[in-house]
Amino acid sequence: MKDIVETFIKERQLTREEYVELLGCWNDPSAAERLAAEAVKIRKQYYGTKVYTRGLIEFTNYCKNNCYYCGIRHGNHNAKRYRLTKEEILECCVSGYELGFRTFVLQGGEDPYYTDDRMADIVRSIKDRYPNCAVTLSLGERSYESYKRLREAGADRYLLRHETANEEHYGRLHPAEMSLKTRKECLYFLKELGYQVGAGFMVGSPGQRLRDLAEDLVFLKELEPQMVGIGPFIPHHDTKFASEPAGSVELTLYLLSIIRILLPKVLLPATTALGTMDPKGREKGLAVGANVVMPNLSPVKNRKQYDLYDNKICTGEEAAECRGCLARRVESVGYQLVNERGDAVS
Repeated sequence: MKDIVETFIKERQLTREEYVELLGCWNDPSAAERLAAEAVKIRKQYYGTKVYTRGLIEFTNYCKNNCYYCGIRHGNHNAKRYRLTKEEILECCVSGYELGFRTFVLQGGEDPYYTDDRMADIVRSIKDRYPNCAVTLSLGERSYESYKRLREAGADRYLLRHETANEEHYGRLHPAEMSLKTRKECLYFLKELGYQVGAGFMVGSPGQRLRDLAEDLVFLKELEPQMVGIGPFIPHHDTKFASEPAGSVELTLYLLSIIRILLPKVLLPATTALGTMDPKGREKGLAVGANVVMPNLSPVKNRKQYDLYDNKICTGEEAAECRGCLARRVESVGYQLVNERGDAVS
């Protein structure tokens, strides 16, 4: 155990086979502690004790895709669908700005209603009102031309989880019309256009092996994204994976430390999924190398409808409004919530 952990800390990069060995130590407390200590050291080197907040606006739960793990997939006829108007999105930004958020994340299913014209208008309107804020988009796969228009409208960042870097595993999680090749192509389009790019994956998704996670790490190093979002897989009752076990919180925390060491300057969220699986999940994420939290700014009436997986936290009044509570939770593990855009250091 000690050899592979120390090799990784020294080299900050391994072969796929070596990653499998490193990942095989995830339930060894001494390995986890050693990696976490190194990850925290690196995180403090680049970001000090700052924790950045992102105001999450889940503006549509319509989606043309049928990803097998997702509660808002097109084929789920039990989902109660909604779309926010431009005015409703801007109202979320007003309340978010007053609460101290300086990044707004517009996240939704792949909804054809939100054309390039509509999205570019929304992005421009936010940037005109809040020129000191960053706009992050998470809209799924679009064309190069679409990404270019949204970038020109003022979008700063784009989140597009690759979900798994293994072709076979990707096919188990998605219908045949979706491909890992297209997903990766989109990520490289975004990089080319100058976005701060976020990739990521689910930990413990159905059929996932350690060697699949090793491929994820190899891919992340190749892509060198500015952001990586990972969280444990959580099943949804209206999907084919309803009875599959959820992913491990401990393995997710282990991977957060590995990703911080692998990509020292990365923006690394302690995700909602982590907080859903463990009441102290977000604090634990910050304590092993994460430096971002993403409270929900969506209208309270819609939060429960953006139902990606079961028992999702932050669907009530407490989500973004309890910023003081979140600040205290962050402080409990030795960090400070800050009112900054929180760009990745170059």
